[in-house]
Amino acid sequence: MIISDISNIETTGTVALYLKKNGLNQWHAETATNKRYNNIFVIPAIQEYNNIQRLLISLSENNQKYFSETLVIFVINNTGNSKEDAKNDNKQSLKLLRSIIDKNDNEEICAKVNAAGLNIGLVDASTDNLELPEKDGGVGLARKIGLDLALLLFDYSNLNKKILGCLDADCLVDKNYVTTIVESFNKEKISAAYIQFEHTMPDHQKERMAIICYEIFLRYYVLGLNYAGSPFAFPAIGSTIICDCESYIKVGGMNKKKAAEDFYFLEKLAKIVNIKKIDSTKVYPSGRDSWRVPFGTGQRVNRFISGERNEYFVYSLKSFEILKQWNKAFLNGERLNSDVYLKKAEIIDPVLYNFLILNSFKENWDKILKSSKTKEQLEKQKITWFDGFRTLKLIHYLRDNGYPLNNMFESVSELLFYFDVQLPQIDENQSPSFEIQIEYLQQLRKLS
Repeated sequence: MIISDISNIETTGTVALYLKKNGLNQWHAETATNKRYNNIFVIPAIQEYNNIQRLLISLSENNQKYFSETLVIFVINNTGNSKEDAKNDNKQSLKLLRSIIDKNDNEEICAKVNAAGLNIGLVDASTDNLELPEKDGGVGLARKIGLDLALLLFDYSNLNKKILGCLDADCLVDKNYVTTIVESFNKEKISAAYIQFEHTMPDHQKERMAIICYEIFLRYYVLGLNYAGSPFAFPAIGSTIICDCESYIKVGGMNKKKAAEDFYFLEKLAKIVNIKKIDSTKVYPSGRDSWRVPFGTGQRVNRFISGERNEYFVYSLKSFEILKQWNKAFLNGERLNSDVYLKKAEIIDPVLYNFLILNSFKENWDKILKSSKTKEQLEKQKITWFDGFRTLKLIHYLRDNGYPLNNMFESVSELLFYFDVQLPQIDENQSPSFEIQIEYLQQLRKLS
C-alpha cells in the first residue's frame, strides 16, 4: 500500500502553491501503487458500509475503457463525538477498502472490483488521531480532504483533462457514467459540469411521495432560474458535481461547510466558468431520510414524513418573473450607475427595489464601478455581487413581502407552459395522484 500526503510536496506550480496554502496535512491517501491518474472521484462516507458495497458494484459494472486512468477515493470520516455505531461501521468500511487495495479477493465484492480493474483509494479520517475536528467535521471537510489529496495523484505529464468528480456513498450510477464524463470533458473542453440525476425511489409509499415532492421542488427552482436567465441555474447536489483541477484550484477548492458545501462550491465555479449539464448519463442519489446533514434531501424527507407542514408549496412564479426582468436589466453588458439601476428596479417592482436598498446595492455598485476598468471585469463583478446566494435571498425576500408560496402543481404547470409543455389540470385544493405527480416530475427532469 502506498501513502500519499500533502506534507511531502516536491512539485512546483499552481498545484503545489494551492496545497501549501490550503492543503490539510493531517490526512493521507492510501492507494495500491504509485500510479498516477487523469480522473479521480471522491466519495465522503460515514456509516455507509452497505451502501459502499452497492456503489462499488455499480461503478465496477461501468464500461472499463478508462478504468486504468481512473481512481475512486473514499473518505471514511467521523468526529470524536460520533456515535459508536457510526465508528464501528466505518471500521468495517476501512477493512473492506483496504482488502480491495491489497488485492485480497477473499470476499466476493473485493474480487468483483479487482476483476473489473477499478482502482480504489481511501482516506482514513475516522480512527484515533485522524478523526475530523468537531468544529468543521462534516461532509464539506470530508470532500475537501479527498479532493485536495487527489491533486497529488494526477498524472500531470498527460495532456488529458485532470477531472475531479464528486459522488456520495449512497448513490448508484449508470453504466456509461465514467466514459461519458471523461469523453465529455476532453472532447468538449468542459471545465465544470453537473450530471443529470434521479433520486432512487424508496420502498415505502410515504417516502416515495416525500422524495417526489422534494425533487419537484428542487427542479422547479432550477427551471425557474433558467426561465429568469440566471447564470446560477443548476441543482446543488454534491453527488452530481464534476470539475477539472484548474477550476478547482482557481476557486480555492472545496469549502468546509457541514451542509450546502455543494451549493457554495458550484456558486464559486459559476463565477469563473460555465457550468455545463451532462445529461447522457445519470447519478441516482438516495431518497432516504438521513441524520448526516442539517438540511437537504434527508431532512426534507424527514420533515415530509413527520407531517409538520404541508410540503406541496413552491416559490411564486411571479418571483421568477421579477428576477427575469432584473437579470435582463442588470446583466446586459451596460455600464450604468447605481441610481439608474435602482430606478429600473423600482419600475420592475418596489419589493425588488427595497431588497437592493437593504443589501446596500448603491454603495457596493459605486465601488464596483470605480474598480472595474474593463467590460469583462464589470460583467464578472455583476455576477459576483448578484450571485447564487443573493439570488436565493431575493426569492426569499419576495416570498416574505408580497409573493407568498403557491400550490406546487399549479405553479409547475404555469412554469412549464413557458417551455411549451402542458400537463393535466388538477384541483389546487387536493394533492394529485401518485401517477400525475410522477408525470410532473418527468417533465421537469427533461428540462432541468
